[in-house]
Amino acid sequence: MKAVVLAGGYATRMWPITKHRPKMFLPIGESTVVDRIFAELEGDERIDEVYVSTNERFAPDFEAHLADSEFEKPQLSIEETSEEEDKFGVVGALAQLIDRENVDDDLLVIAGDNLMSFDVPEFLDYFERQNAPTLAAYDVGSREKAKSYGLVELEDDRVVDFQEKPDDPRSTLVSIACYAFPADSLSLLPTYLEEGNNPDEPGWFVQWLQNHEPTYAYSFEGAWFDIGTPESYLDAVAWHLDGESLVADSATIEETSIGDNVHVMGDVTLDNTNLDHAVIFPKATVRDADIRRSIIDEGTHLEELDLAGALIGAHTTITNGSKH
Repeated sequence: MKAVVLAGGYATRMWPITKHRPKMFLPIGESTVVDRIFAELEGDERIDEVYVSTNERFAPDFEAHLADSEFEKPQLSIEETSEEEDKFGVVGALAQLIDRENVDDDLLVIAGDNLMSFDVPEFLDYFERQNAPTLAAYDVGSREKAKSYGLVELEDDRVVDFQEKPDDPRSTLVSIACYAFPADSLSLLPTYLEEGNNPDEPGWFVQWLQNHEPTYAYSFEGAWFDIGTPESYLDAVAWHLDGESLVADSATIEETSIGDNVHVMGDVTLDNTNLDHAVIFPKATVRDADIRRSIIDEGTHLEELDLAGALIGAHTTITNGSKH
């Protein structure tokens, strides 16, 4: 079996934090979003190759990241895009990868910005029992949230209806970006695209596929985070930290209150500051400030500020209302 980790997005909703780094490299505790996935794929003997599908802009970042990692399976497969408007769509890019890498095996497709509480090997166990296209499904608990995803209707775990981003969701069970396809089903991808179907989201292909052959859902409980916004990233960090905080040994902290779900990275300086639900990247300095539900990038210098829901880009200086 092969695996594809989708890592080609530009994460514009999280700029400036993700303008110059893939969002898959955002830290979740001592690891990163994508490394959590790589670790599970590395440990499953059924998977012999892992293709990391990314764009030309972030290819050097992934090359450096993989060169420094302990993982042996991941290898880059680069889309010929460098800007958001050039993207082929996820389904289009997947079809190109299958052709480019001559994939003729069963295939696991998983988004590199997914944080899931289930074990990927358990999902593959279910897929092997069904021997049919399989998706992972999660109850988001809100019809408003369900509008942003592919809505799944099931009968005995079989997908009987699928609606991509419905205006009026009938339920709250949605498909997440984790799919497994038998090799025979992948052969239908060119037909799907040649018919002029939507190349953007895998859900559209699943919607089309479930009308052609039995398709199943692996439903799970626990937690799932689609890390595409600052809010979802901070929620994922909070889920991982579970009310605790993570502070690097090299941080310098004086007269500072560190609340729940705070991650302070290396060589950060904090002085007379209150932090709560925040991520502070390396070499940032924060003095005389209150920071809540915010992400402060590396090398930033902040003084005399009260911030809530803020995204501060790297190497920015803001002191008492002035910005440099």
